[in-house]
Amino acid sequence: MPPPAAAPCQARRSGLIIKGGTLPLHGGRAAEYLRPHTPCRSELAMPDEKTVDEPKPDERKRILLVDDDREIVESIRVALEANGYEIVVARDGNQGLAMAERDNPDLVILDMMMPKRSGFLVLERLRRTRPVPIRVIMITANEGSRHKAYAEMLGVDDYIRKPFAMDRLVESVGRLLS
Repeated sequence: MPPPAAAPCQARRSGLIIKGGTLPLHGGRAAEYLRPHTPCRSELAMPDEKTVDEPKPDERKRILLVDDDREIVESIRVALEANGYEIVVARDGNQGLAMAERDNPDLVILDMMMPKRSGFLVLERLRRTRPVPIRVIMITANEGSRHKAYAEMLGVDDYIRKPFAMDRLVESVGRLLS
């Protein structure tokens, strides 16, 4: 009597969910196959390190995030690091200016209302002291149009009102750093 036919592969799952296209995009492959008279088998091949095109730590774009709200800082940091950016954080305007001079970031995300020195004063100083203007995104909970007009007069690259969708910020960062 021949052995019983193996159950179809669809009935057996490994518990691993692979988002469509993720492995092939990075040079890997996934396959599930059935051999006669054998149990269902799954194969997962990860790409070689050489095939994954990730920027080296020193090649990533550096973003200075200047905000005193810990929850906002953490949310923005996680979202931008997930998109391959290096994030450095300053908790007030004075620290932000010092870090901008020392770390020479590719972009600054600047809260308007902070202790010790407001985002406007930081932006004014950055515009006066840097020979090549640094890209700046200002984020604020302030609804006033006068504040936006003043930020634009100082040369802000983007002005985003809180609360905002994180996709909106990530898109702006990508556009300004491309």
